[in-house]
Amino acid sequence: MRGVTKRRRSGVAATGLGILVLVLLVVSVTLSGMVHQLSVLSTGPIIPVVLIYVGVGVIVARRQPRNPIGWILLISIALLLLSTAVGSYAVLYYRLGHHGLPLAAAAVVLQPSWVPALLLFPVVILLFPDGRLTARRWRWVLRVYAVAGACATAALFAPAIGAVASHDVHLDSFGDVISNGHTGGALAAAEMLGLLSIAVIWLSFVAHQALSWRRATGERRQQLKWLASGAAITLVLLAASIGISSTSVAGELLTVGLAALPVGIGVGILKYRLYDIDRIISRTLAYAIVTGLLIGVYAGLVLLSTRVLSFHAPVAVAVSTLAAAALFNPVRQRVQRVVDRRFNRARYDADQTVTAFSARLKDVVDLDSVRDDLASVVQRTLEPSHLSVWVSRPR
Repeated sequence: MRGVTKRRRSGVAATGLGILVLVLLVVSVTLSGMVHQLSVLSTGPIIPVVLIYVGVGVIVARRQPRNPIGWILLISIALLLLSTAVGSYAVLYYRLGHHGLPLAAAAVVLQPSWVPALLLFPVVILLFPDGRLTARRWRWVLRVYAVAGACATAALFAPAIGAVASHDVHLDSFGDVISNGHTGGALAAAEMLGLLSIAVIWLSFVAHQALSWRRATGERRQQLKWLASGAAITLVLLAASIGISSTSVAGELLTVGLAALPVGIGVGILKYRLYDIDRIISRTLAYAIVTGLLIGVYAGLVLLSTRVLSFHAPVAVAVSTLAAAALFNPVRQRVQRVVDRRFNRARYDADQTVTAFSARLKDVVDLDSVRDDLASVVQRTLEPSHLSVWVSRPR
């Protein structure tokens, strides 16, 4: 009874924290609009990404209340939104002259709240998937990380506190305190040491999970694949969005990239359709390779026909399009087989087994042999917990 009550309280707390994050999202968007930064938020990824983080965090926290990952996701996104909201609030007071607003000094002090949020999130990588440390030595790593994070946080909060204490607050358009350039030597050294230690520890988190993946088998390996896939998509799309000049396209890529990691984390923890990751990876790679090949063929045919053979542009485009369309299916099948052989071996072996069975079935006339062969093929490809074959005999 006590366990049920505790679980209900955890569910209520998770839901309440999720609602708080949504309220902070509304407040931050509203205040950003008041300081003429709404275009950055509306075209950017913040709203859908926050909703995905909240959804994953609440679901994980409700279903696995003892797993700290769900709570970390909710707290980190709440701190980021708090930083955005109070930064815009401080800009309204100190830059735009709305001096009737209360607690503006507190908003300046709270604006660097993004720092602990940024420090909290990488811990998710270390604790994935069950929220437990795999060895006692990681407790010491986390203690060092906490000390380094405290040093970096103090160094970044200090300018805001000093500016408010001296009543000399100068902010940029995002609410950050503009430094006067007279940072103390000890404070600067502490900040540099803390940031260097944090970077090294972050890399150790990633290396730990990479080594865990190499040693893991079965379900744990699939969970780590979801984490790695989400992280890889995030890094690739973030890098791609930086090099794209179109703001709308870059925003869409950024949205998908930032959302991929929490989705991978959520699926890995909750084990929902866990073993589909191999198929998703192989299909994604196959279609990416096919798309690249067909674009190259299309561009090459257009250049060949217009520059070398001197065809008219509309004719060249039409012929190239037809050629690319005709090549799509055979290229896709061949590339899919190659990718499955490398990245989705289970499906590749299953397809090969079914193909071989179909070939044997053409020449077999003995019903008992067909039944035994069918049972063997189903067992190897689907691995059911129970298998029976019923055959109706003629009367």
